[in-house]
Amino acid sequence: MSQLQDPAAYTAQLQDKVARLRELLAPFAAPEPEVFDSPIEHYRLRAEFRLWREAGERHYAMFAAGDKFTPILIEQFPIASTAINALMPQLKAAWQASEVLSHKLFQVEFLTTLAGDALITLCYHRQLDAAWQAEAEQLAQQLGVSLIGRARGQRLVIGKDYVEEELTVAGRLFRYRQPEGAFTQPNGVVCQKMLQWAYDVLGEQQDDLLELYCGNGNFTLPLSTRVRKVLATEISKSSVNAALANLADNGINNIELVRLSAEELTQALNEVRPFRRLAGIDLKSYEFGTVFVDPPRAGMDPDTCELTRRFERILYISCNPETLAANIAQLHDTHQVVRCALFDQFPWTHHMESGVLLQRR
Repeated sequence: MSQLQDPAAYTAQLQDKVARLRELLAPFAAPEPEVFDSPIEHYRLRAEFRLWREAGERHYAMFAAGDKFTPILIEQFPIASTAINALMPQLKAAWQASEVLSHKLFQVEFLTTLAGDALITLCYHRQLDAAWQAEAEQLAQQLGVSLIGRARGQRLVIGKDYVEEELTVAGRLFRYRQPEGAFTQPNGVVCQKMLQWAYDVLGEQQDDLLELYCGNGNFTLPLSTRVRKVLATEISKSSVNAALANLADNGINNIELVRLSAEELTQALNEVRPFRRLAGIDLKSYEFGTVFVDPPRAGMDPDTCELTRRFERILYISCNPETLAANIAQLHDTHQVVRCALFDQFPWTHHMESGVLLQRR
């Protein structure tokens, strides 16, 4: 039995993470973490492989951290979704049978969803021509996927440049477009648990929600059903476009989305300077009771952290418990941790996703 098939080994690594989160939050008198586990295999919805040429053939390869010269050749990838594992040998057979598809192909990326959609990106060290387009169209049809070819200055899309996901929160189905190259949660099963936890913890509110770092609207959609209205911000153009499409696809009309960084929104709320991207949005019309943040690994910068202090409730999802703890330390004199959770988004690694609800003292 491999470690990936051993429930006892999985439980042990999860308990280690719980102990680590408990230790990091102990200075803030946090309650015991709620723990949300992951499937022990086939949980990862996206994967990226370099290709390694050996004995005249290209193979999927990965490398240990810090070592770019010793490939680990891969035929199957048990942590990846069953869809990725089914596509891997079919794609390999296709490039082995076609010089047009394989010539100067150096990287392959898979993006799949719980809803059954799939997108493959092929990356090349050469320009892609009509012959490539013809074979790629045939391949996409054969595999039942969308396909993107990337080369310097080129991005050829066959089908869609996004996948479609469906996640259920509190009995309601939400549909998401997840663009190629934009951030999405890699573990769909745990993502759904995170959404449900955030929905439950927020509770039914009569005031408004401010969301920073909203991405494609992953949390925005279900949380919008718990409040009067939402102002959400995101800086990535592709994520903003996906979020706008997701609002329309789900028929949600109480969300205003603005393309601003968290730092810029802080300046706008502090009336440091106006932003044209806020034209038509009356910030003074909002009665914010909760701020929701899901920042990058670096956490919130000090000014944004100070901004969140104004709110009665701070709902914080973190992919880095160390920066989460540092941000809580800055807020601890005015807010206390009343709920916390560990989401095992990344089994078999030291990484963890966590969440806290901070309430004004």
